[in-house]
Amino acid sequence: MALKWTDTIDIAIELEELYPDVDPLRINFVDLRKWVLELDHFDDEPDHCGEKILEAIQMAWIEERQ
Repeated sequence: MALKWTDTIDIAIELEELYPDVDPLRINFVDLRKWVLELDHFDDEPDHCGEKILEAIQMAWIEERQ
């Protein structure tokens, strides 16, 4: 299953599995974007991402953590 930027919940789940010691409240968007692009199943255009998408991924990650 290829992940796209809009798959915020699935991305958050993968990030939680890969980075369990990272506090998603403290992640900066530069690192978050880089980590999403490095996910094995991620297949979307790097330039199709903006601050709103990264915020949505961050919020989904926070909710996944809880």
